[in-house]
Amino acid sequence: MSKVTVVGAGNVGATCANVLVTSQIADEVVLLDIKEGVSEGKAMDIMQAANILGLNSRLVGVTNDYAKTEGSDVVVITSGIPRKPGMTREELIGVNAGIVRSVTENILAHSPNAIIVCVSNPMDTMTYLIHRVTKLPRNRIIGMGGALDSARFKFYLSEALGANINEVEGIVIGGHGDTTMIPLKRYAAYRGIPASTLMPAEQLDKVAADTMVGGATLTKLLGTSAWYAPGAAAAQVVAAVIGDQKKMLPCSALLEGEYGEKDLCIGVPCILGRNGIEKVVEFDLNEEEKALFAASAAAVHKTNAALA
Repeated sequence: MSKVTVVGAGNVGATCANVLVTSQIADEVVLLDIKEGVSEGKAMDIMQAANILGLNSRLVGVTNDYAKTEGSDVVVITSGIPRKPGMTREELIGVNAGIVRSVTENILAHSPNAIIVCVSNPMDTMTYLIHRVTKLPRNRIIGMGGALDSARFKFYLSEALGANINEVEGIVIGGHGDTTMIPLKRYAAYRGIPASTLMPAEQLDKVAADTMVGGATLTKLLGTSAWYAPGAAAAQVVAAVIGDQKKMLPCSALLEGEYGEKDLCIGVPCILGRNGIEKVVEFDLNEEEKALFAASAAAVHKTNAALA
């Protein structure tokens, strides 16, 4: 029996829970929120579709009762205030740091062996905060951002190529921010064919630029942060862990010398399995990519410095 808790029943958390149930990734899912009735109502709504869809996973909603999360294999933290138009992820640090700290302490009191997936923004800094608060080994704390950024990169690549979205490859490393993420254009491909040979350089540059502001674009259109793709990306990370998939996904991981960085959580390719982050994969970056990564790392270090 696998058990997953999603903390935060807002748009992202509820979407994550819905994907976990409808894809039958976990046997039991707990959706927890501080607001009375919200998690219960969303869980009930999702479960009323179970018969229609032929599902066997079980979802329960609870209000601020961490005892119900006991024995979770994986915990997804989505808690915090979302972005509004014009806001950067970094501007959320003050409020969200206190929330994430409290949630983490409550979760580990009931599920001391859980693997934690952080979604809350600014995601790299919140992932680092969880490390600092818990002192857990790095394999047990995963920042979701790179999985989402890479999904957006693949979307823009498929649109530019007029290709099936499942047949394109794209990976994004670096910070989960509008100016810090690094779509690796050199590794973008369609069925193994480099994207750089299939479109003009200017078009590939635009794909990368659109990827970097993908979240801000949606925030402007929606009036708040996106939720379908972020929720699904979080569920994808959970699936890789619960299913011991050994899948390579870019995630925010605590670096211990890889890519020339230490004491920093930032997006890098990771092999995810039952133990969480089972390996950090070091790509052979060229000089331009190394410079971009160093600049991204410096920006995340600067945001981390704002933690109390």
